[in-house]
Amino acid sequence: MSTAAPEQPRNRRKDTLWTRLAEGYRHVTRPLYRWVATGSMTSASVGIAVSSIGLTILGCMMVLSASSVEQLSHGQSPYGLFLRQGLFALTGIVAMFVASRIRISVWKNRKLTYWLMGISLFMLLLVLSPLGKEVNGNRNWLGLGPLSFQPSEIAKFSLLLWVVWSLAKSTRVATSAREALLPSCLGFLGVCGLVIVGGDAGTCIVFALIYASALWFARAPRKIFTRSLLIGAALMVLIVVARPHRLSRVITWLFPSTCTQGQECYQANSGMAALATGSWWGEGLGQSRQKYSYLPEAHNDYIIAILGEELGFIGTCVVIALFTVLALCLARIILRSSDRFVRLAAAGLMAWFVGETFVNIGMVTGLLPVIGIPLPFISYGGTSLMMSLFASGFAMSLTKTPTHPAMSLTSLDPDDAHVN
Repeated sequence: MSTAAPEQPRNRRKDTLWTRLAEGYRHVTRPLYRWVATGSMTSASVGIAVSSIGLTILGCMMVLSASSVEQLSHGQSPYGLFLRQGLFALTGIVAMFVASRIRISVWKNRKLTYWLMGISLFMLLLVLSPLGKEVNGNRNWLGLGPLSFQPSEIAKFSLLLWVVWSLAKSTRVATSAREALLPSCLGFLGVCGLVIVGGDAGTCIVFALIYASALWFARAPRKIFTRSLLIGAALMVLIVVARPHRLSRVITWLFPSTCTQGQECYQANSGMAALATGSWWGEGLGQSRQKYSYLPEAHNDYIIAILGEELGFIGTCVVIALFTVLALCLARIILRSSDRFVRLAAAGLMAWFVGETFVNIGMVTGLLPVIGIPLPFISYGGTSLMMSLFASGFAMSLTKTPTHPAMSLTSLDPDDAHVN
C-alpha cells in the first residue's frame, strides 16, 4: 500500500522570508537594546544633562543668528532676543539641576499633583480673561505686567505628573478601562479643552502624545486606543474645519499643487528653500538668506530651517543625534527601573520631547501640515525652554531609583522586555 506524501505548506516561502526579515531585524537591534537595557543609570543622567544643555546652547546660538536681522529692521538691538533667551536658558539650567536633586517620593506626592494641576487649570482660565494675550490668532499667553508666559507649557508638566500618578497608583489599569481613564482623563480633558478654546490646537497634540504613551506603557486595555483614535480623528476634523486658516493649511499640505499663494504656502516653501540651500555643509553660521524677512517665525517654529540653511545637513543631523541621545537615556530608565511611577514618567517625557521634535521637523520638511509647535530647547520662547529644562531635571531625578534585577543580565533580548 502506497502512502501519500505529506502536503507541503503553501505559505512556506512566505514564512521563511518573514522569518529571515525578523531575524535580520533582531540581529541589528539586539546590540543597541542590550546597550540601553544594561547601561548605568548614572550615565543616563549625564546623557540627559549633556544633550539638554547642548541643545540649549545650540538653540541660543541660532536664535541670535535668526533674529538679529529682524530686530535691526525694527530699530531694536540685534542682541535683544538672544539676551532674553540666554537669561531663560541660565534660569532653566539652574531649575534643571534643582529638579534633579528632588526625591522621587516628592514627585509622587498626591497633594503636589493636585496643586500643580489646579494651578495650571486656573492659569489656563486666566488666559481666556482680559489678562490673556493673543499672538498670531492663538490666545495662549498670559500677561502680568511686563511679564508674559504660556500656561500651556506649564500644563504639559502638570498633566504628565497627573496622568502618571493616576495610572501608577492603581493595580487594575491593565484589566479595567474605568481604572485606566479615571481620574487620568479628567485632567487631560480639562487642559485640552481650555487650550483649544484659546485656539492652540497644536499643543493638544503634545498633550495627547503624553497621555497616550502613559496609557500604553501602563498596559491599558487596547479598546481604549482603538476607540480614542476614532473619536480623536472626528474631533480633529471638527477642529480643522472650525478655523479657515487650519483648513487652508491641511488642504495645501494634502494638495501641494494648489499651493501658489497665501501665508501657508509662502511659509512652507520658504522653509523648504532654506533647507535646500543649506545642502550638506550649509552656507555658514550667520549667512542665511531666508532670515531677511523671507521666512516668518524664523527664530521660533521654523528655526530648524535656518539651522539647516546655515549648518547644512550635517548640522541638522547633530541636532537629531542629541535628541536621539535624550530618547535613549529615557528608554534606559524605562527598561531598567523597577518603579512603575518612574517608568511611566520616563515614557511620558519621551513622548513629550520626541513628539514635539517629530512634529516640528515634519512640519518644516512637509511631512506634516503647518502646526505651531516649537522645537524643544532650540526655538525661541522662555516658558517652553525653561519647562523643557525643568522636565530634563525631572528625568535626571528618575535615575535615582532601584533597578530591576533582570535588567542586568547580558542575555537580554528585545522580545523579553515587558513593562508591567
